[in-house]
Amino acid sequence: MSSLFLRTLREDPADADVDSARLLQRAGYIRKAAPGVWTWLPLGLRVLKKVEGIVREEIEGIGAQEVHFPALLPREPYEATHRWEEYGDNIFRLKDRHGADYLLAPTHEEMFTLLVKDLYSSYKDLPVSLYQIQTKYRDEFRPRAGLVRGREFIMKDAYSFTIDEEGLRKAYQDERGAYERIFRRLGVDYVIVHAVSGPMGGSESEEFLAPLAIGEDTFALAPSGKAWNVEALTTPAVQDVDHSSTPAMEARETPDSKTIEALVAQANALYPRSDGAEWTAADTLKNLIIAVKHVEDEEHEKPWREIVAIGLPGDRQVDMKRLEAQFAPAEIEEATEEDLKAHPEFVKGYIGPMALGPQAREKEGIAEPARYLMDAHVARGSAWITGADQEGMHIFNAVYGRDFESDGTVEAVEVRQGDMSPDGSGPLSFQRGVEIGQVFQLGLKYSNALGLKVLDQNGKAVPVWMGCYGIGVSRVLACIAEAHHDERGLAWPAAVAPAQVHLMATGKKAEAFDAAEQLVSELEERGIEVIYDDRPKVSPGVKFKDAELLGVPLVAIAGRDTIANGTIEIRNRDGSDSVQVPAAETAQTLADRIAALR
Repeated sequence: MSSLFLRTLREDPADADVDSARLLQRAGYIRKAAPGVWTWLPLGLRVLKKVEGIVREEIEGIGAQEVHFPALLPREPYEATHRWEEYGDNIFRLKDRHGADYLLAPTHEEMFTLLVKDLYSSYKDLPVSLYQIQTKYRDEFRPRAGLVRGREFIMKDAYSFTIDEEGLRKAYQDERGAYERIFRRLGVDYVIVHAVSGPMGGSESEEFLAPLAIGEDTFALAPSGKAWNVEALTTPAVQDVDHSSTPAMEARETPDSKTIEALVAQANALYPRSDGAEWTAADTLKNLIIAVKHVEDEEHEKPWREIVAIGLPGDRQVDMKRLEAQFAPAEIEEATEEDLKAHPEFVKGYIGPMALGPQAREKEGIAEPARYLMDAHVARGSAWITGADQEGMHIFNAVYGRDFESDGTVEAVEVRQGDMSPDGSGPLSFQRGVEIGQVFQLGLKYSNALGLKVLDQNGKAVPVWMGCYGIGVSRVLACIAEAHHDERGLAWPAAVAPAQVHLMATGKKAEAFDAAEQLVSELEERGIEVIYDDRPKVSPGVKFKDAELLGVPLVAIAGRDTIANGTIEIRNRDGSDSVQVPAAETAQTLADRIAALR
């Protein structure tokens, strides 16, 4: 440590917002270069390489071969798959001196596809799986949580290429199994959740989430043990409601009731329920107007904007991320004032079903009626208080399926504790998690877009089936640090620690330093990695604090007992299981403990 490029910090960095970022900086593993951009220092690189090594072993164990692409990529392949536009502001775009467009790669599906297209042409070449561990770039609007959400990050991405869908499913399961082995070896708790594919496309997708409170992903657990990302949750079909005794719908005056709270108050004050109960927000149907920002397609040469209305129960809040997943790859946002002005049939605060969807198409004077989608929690036959499309007016007893229709259903609202699970096994519970990996069955999306075909057994050109499999390598490292620490510092699992033993010589006597140096030689002969604190003028207290902060699993101390009794102390990183061992036996004792940790 007298020559190691390392400076530990006694105080927490002012802008560290999670424990992993705080401790990795204090312990000298990383340094901040810019928001979301990090410099790796020698100890950080040692841990990172060990994480990468475990990933490589398991991925190559299922037959994948490593390649390495540039991070600077041309625009054209991403235009062919529409992702130049779909990624929106999330990618770094730049021009070279000749005016050609480039991007810093957020992911490499296009390049893998084109590489296989360039080199392979027959079913005899397949199956093949390729992977890389590479730096990726995303222009995060608000980088946070240290390495968890950065603008530059290290990722393992793998791709399988097979002649048919059956081969894809096998490759998918092989990769999925490798992920489970990887995370177990790394000491990372994980939950596999059903997910949406998003801009990646394809059919089946699952995420591996580390259940941590700092996570930005919420996942839902069913009593059956199955789990879903909330964006992938589907609502079990709700039963139709018998509306035979529901009175005809009626427009009533509800002055100053542009909010759900005001509407409920007015309804209770002016139109008490006949059964003596109170009107609540759950009796109201609100209609949210959103703008869907589509990319160009077969009917539109340029990106285009669609106004869509969403009907949802008044006691529920819309979940924009869940809703956006329904429109992927398009993005959504709440409609602007300009959007609303283009639809004079919308009366702000009083928008109702009669100005939307099928009802509006039957009316004259509405040029381009907004598509009307109903949240999946709204049952056919249910009666509502909803907007009457007139200032200060609402409709009572408006029955879905009798008085108005929609253009379809959508998953729009925030899911709640106690909502029924998609598999019907019981009510859902929720946890937070960090996404550490995701697997996709891409199918034919990229093959078709980029013309990746091979000749099959009959000599016919057919598209290749693809799968995609990613692990956030630097993010996994942060999750390990987040889960393995205490108030004194990091506590690395043995598989990824920068060394197996942290050895320190304390005091000023040469005998302690001589014994420590002899132990270093013996350990290195056994292939055991050692961090040796040989700093001669640093107090024992500082050395102990640094050892706790750096987080190596085993600590050995050569000091007063070494001089007096010829022993060296061995203890676990947390200070437990401390023993004095004769100096001649210390290397073997440490080797035995290391073997037990694996």
